[in-house]
Amino acid sequence: MTFATMPKVELHLHHEAAAPPSFIRQLAQKKKIDVSDFFDDEGNYSFRDFGHFIQVYDGATAPLTTPEDFRALTYVALEETAKTGVIYAETFLSPDFCGNCDLVAWKEFLAAIKEGADAAEKDFGIVHRAIVTCLRHEGPENAIKAAKCAAETADDYVVGFGMAGAEMMGRPGDFAYSFDMARESGLRLTCHAGEWGGPEMVADTLRDLKVERIGHGINAINDDALVDKLVEDGIVLEVCPGSNVVLKAVSGWDDHPIAKLRDRGVKITVSTDDPPFFHTTMTKEFENLNRVFGWDRPDFDALNTTAIEAAFCDDKTRAAIVKRLEAAKND
Repeated sequence: MTFATMPKVELHLHHEAAAPPSFIRQLAQKKKIDVSDFFDDEGNYSFRDFGHFIQVYDGATAPLTTPEDFRALTYVALEETAKTGVIYAETFLSPDFCGNCDLVAWKEFLAAIKEGADAAEKDFGIVHRAIVTCLRHEGPENAIKAAKCAAETADDYVVGFGMAGAEMMGRPGDFAYSFDMARESGLRLTCHAGEWGGPEMVADTLRDLKVERIGHGINAINDDALVDKLVEDGIVLEVCPGSNVVLKAVSGWDDHPIAKLRDRGVKITVSTDDPPFFHTTMTKEFENLNRVFGWDRPDFDALNTTAIEAAFCDDKTRAAIVKRLEAAKND
């Protein structure tokens, strides 16, 4: 079995940023929206650095304005993800992009997204669950609105709450109320930290937001005591190596701390973050980890096991995915 056909579990994928460039360009053309500044001459997303990436992200997703847009996006994004062997994916959904955090509008968008996910599961076999995210750079008050949307729609499909966006704006504690609200509704919690901030950002996030997973978290490697705490508390890192390399959060694949973190006993998963933006897929992530660190099938089986154990889905869904992973080991 090749890395391409190996079944995979992905936990860190931004919903809007999984849109193929061609899908966005066609939608923009249909709506007569000029998005040309966000693509290179070959039609790919184009940005200079992380700050510019945020601008391009917002601009390129501007054509996504209606529930039907998001239904279509969900189907095509999950189709592309399934092509790389992913059988279970959790994606980050932001109410900011789906009705500006208006609860009534959010429910309409969410229903359409669920339709797209159901169709993708039927056609491609990929199981999808949603993690509602607030955007850090929109501030704590807006985060409360996003958390309310999450809490009001928590079910077997909307399974988690988290925070993405510009990591260095504000402190984790500023958003504690939102995370408390989500937790009380039964949602499980994750948060981006330690991609750009140092280990203290990871430590503050764990202390103030009480999450069980950390998005990225790679700079934890710079604090031995924090690494020990991650191991002791069973905190799972949603690591996105290709993303970190492209955005220069690390100097290159050889410098990425994923292997050191895993060797220390930290629970590691691998995801693509924003795959078409970073010219990556789950298959390419596996291939690069094999090339640079020598990881092979047993290592990736272990990654999948960690990921599905850390997934926010219900036990019935988890058992079904585990069964599919186990069956593939015999192929």
